[in-house]
Amino acid sequence: MSPLTHSELHGHRFTVIGASGFVGSSLAQVLQDRGAHVWLPGRQESWPRCEALGHVIYCAGLTADYLARPFDTVQAHVSHLAQVLQSTGWDSLVYLSSTRLYDSSSAAVAHEDAQLLLNPANPRHLYDLSKALGESLCHVAGQGKARVARLACVYDSPLDEDGFLPLLVRSAMAAKQTGQIRLEIESSPHFTRDYVHLPDVVEALIRIALHGRQASYNVASGVNVPNAELFDYVERRWGCRINPLSQARPPAVAQVDTGRLREELEWRPSPVFEVMARWPGALAC
Repeated sequence: MSPLTHSELHGHRFTVIGASGFVGSSLAQVLQDRGAHVWLPGRQESWPRCEALGHVIYCAGLTADYLARPFDTVQAHVSHLAQVLQSTGWDSLVYLSSTRLYDSSSAAVAHEDAQLLLNPANPRHLYDLSKALGESLCHVAGQGKARVARLACVYDSPLDEDGFLPLLVRSAMAAKQTGQIRLEIESSPHFTRDYVHLPDVVEALIRIALHGRQASYNVASGVNVPNAELFDYVERRWGCRINPLSQARPPAVAQVDTGRLREELEWRPSPVFEVMARWPGALAC
């Protein structure tokens, strides 16, 4: 997959909401580097605005701390989005949602049009319900110009501040440097996740903003990777044996279908082990 070029993006106007976050900051930098006009509104910006917003990519949201900050979660995922949708002068809008919405599904494969099973009595579903309501707002009030991007587990490198995979690799690198041969991990080898690389996510969001025609897109690798495979790779690569502190067996998770994004927008994600093979053998001092 070749990234969209400077000439393809030069002169386009983008508004990135949530540009201080993990995905938003990388997206904003790539757009600026490729010659786009980019506006990065702060959290206190008043809405609605009347000037041209161009292609809006809505990256604002909470993840790990959503239960501790329920009102902020709803504000970020729904309330502020409603203000943006009421603005004028935007050409398209891409709303970042999550493939976590498929977690309660019993289907083997998760398609964008699948029925979602969400339980308001389940505290964990506060996140899912708020994202689902944000998606619904896009479909109902988006004038046919708003699209949803459901993201899997996004990672970039071992230096990521959050995320199970970067923490695992960073711990293994540190263990190797100190001669530690056994590493305890607070997880089970039976947990499974779909990992998608941050540069691929950024490319997908730009393509959806400029050329997307469908209401929703799965942005994932399409491959579920069990922790056991990660542990085996880490042991072979960094030489420290992983001791998982749990043997829990969670319900099977659906494989995320990425055919829509691959076929319509010619997008190809990088396999996680190919990305990890390019990572260094030790932490930089």
